[in-house]
Amino acid sequence: MSKVSKKSLIATAMVGALALAGSNIAAADALTDLQKAEAKIFKQSTKSQAKINSIYEQTQDLLAEYRNTVDEADVLRGYNDHVQRMVDDQKANVVSLQRQIDSIDEFKQGVVPLMYKMIDTLETFIKLDVPMNIDRRNARVANLRAVMDDSNVTTSEQFRLVLEAYEIEAGYGTIFDAYQGEIDLGGRTLTADFVHMGRIAFVAQSLDAKHSWLWNNNTRAWEELGDEYLKPVTDAIRMARKQLPMDLTKLPVFAAGAK
Repeated sequence: MSKVSKKSLIATAMVGALALAGSNIAAADALTDLQKAEAKIFKQSTKSQAKINSIYEQTQDLLAEYRNTVDEADVLRGYNDHVQRMVDDQKANVVSLQRQIDSIDEFKQGVVPLMYKMIDTLETFIKLDVPMNIDRRNARVANLRAVMDDSNVTTSEQFRLVLEAYEIEAGYGTIFDAYQGEIDLGGRTLTADFVHMGRIAFVAQSLDAKHSWLWNNNTRAWEELGDEYLKPVTDAIRMARKQLPMDLTKLPVFAAGAK
């Protein structure tokens, strides 16, 4: 085997060293490129994950919004059903009220002529009755006729007033009352005290208590009483005014069927 010179060995070593150095540089460059690629991939991966996270969050928001919308839709649907039931009930009430109004109109058509007839009958009755408080009673009838012509007064109120007038007239049959007024003695009129016990006795007395009269409903005129009735009539007037305690007194009455 031939001997290699030291120069050749040194040269060979240098070439090996250079080759090794070149290999190390190439490896370092490859590593750097790999690291850069990994960094790039990591960066892109991070961006992708951020996008995924953003999309996920948006999806969650949309899902929550959808659920809220569905819940609101259910609530609105329930409320709409409630409102619809109320509307249906109101429609039914309107129909019922309209029927009542129609029946009221029919009732009014029957009751209004009846009220006019009742007023006419009341007026006739007062003309034929014992004339106690005659001015007040005639005024009540006149007021009823005015009320019937007043469009601002409801039919029910008109009917109530007519019935009230009948009740007042019925009450005159049980009232013991005294009042002051004008008496027509057929040619002369004077102020007198009147007292009536229901419709049984209706008498009057002059203010000086010197004359007394009894109403004769058959002749529709006043008849003067004898002096024996002066004190009883005076006492009756005072008892009706509560100026004397209630007690028995003698008042003239016409017998049934007497003329």
